[in-house]
Amino acid sequence: MSTEHKVVVVVPAFNEEKSIGKVISAIPKNLVSSVIVTNNNSSDNTANIASEAGAIVLDEERRGYGWACLKGIRKAKELGATIIVFIDGDFSDYPEQLPRVLDPILNDEADMVIGSRTLGKKEKGSLTPQQLFGNWLATRLMRLFYGINYTDLGPFRAIKVEVLDKLNMQDKTYGWTIEMQIKAAQNKLRSVEVPVDYRKRIGVSKVSGTIKGSIMAGYKIITAIFKYKFH
Repeated sequence: MSTEHKVVVVVPAFNEEKSIGKVISAIPKNLVSSVIVTNNNSSDNTANIASEAGAIVLDEERRGYGWACLKGIRKAKELGATIIVFIDGDFSDYPEQLPRVLDPILNDEADMVIGSRTLGKKEKGSLTPQQLFGNWLATRLMRLFYGINYTDLGPFRAIKVEVLDKLNMQDKTYGWTIEMQIKAAQNKLRSVEVPVDYRKRIGVSKVSGTIKGSIMAGYKIITAIFKYKFH
């Protein structure tokens, strides 16, 4: 781990008992000081398995990706983090690719790094048609309204704590990732994308795996694009 930076990984998790242990085990421990799992009101054994795997487990009863991330951020800052890495708890990302997500920040080439599944290798069926369309639409609207060239809203990402504070993140649910990317552009952060690989998640997605989740996620993403442009 870099002597200049303290890296903490935040993993939002809702009913991920079958995958959370694999995620934690695959994170390169030489690069991070702590792994925080925010148990987002799970009804299964996610919390116990995460704790047994060595993570710091927080409970966030308010259901929502943003709520879980915000709680994890507060704890990471208490632990003295200078970089926070976000990764999902479903084992669809490859935690062992953490070095490629961290390197641009560690080399002082970026303030924020997005792991792009579009640029990486995707297992067939790992992204649903609605995810692919949502990414396509969101990234093109961001280019149109903000002049920023992203290829993905990927959840595997890293950001310096000092710049994360400037973003004043607010979204509590599905709009979290796009809010961060839009506000990074508005605050003129140095943002880069790196290719990350992606596989079919373990279990059923709570967002893209349901009609309601897909509609709500799409609604939040589209409204966020207009909200931050005209607010």
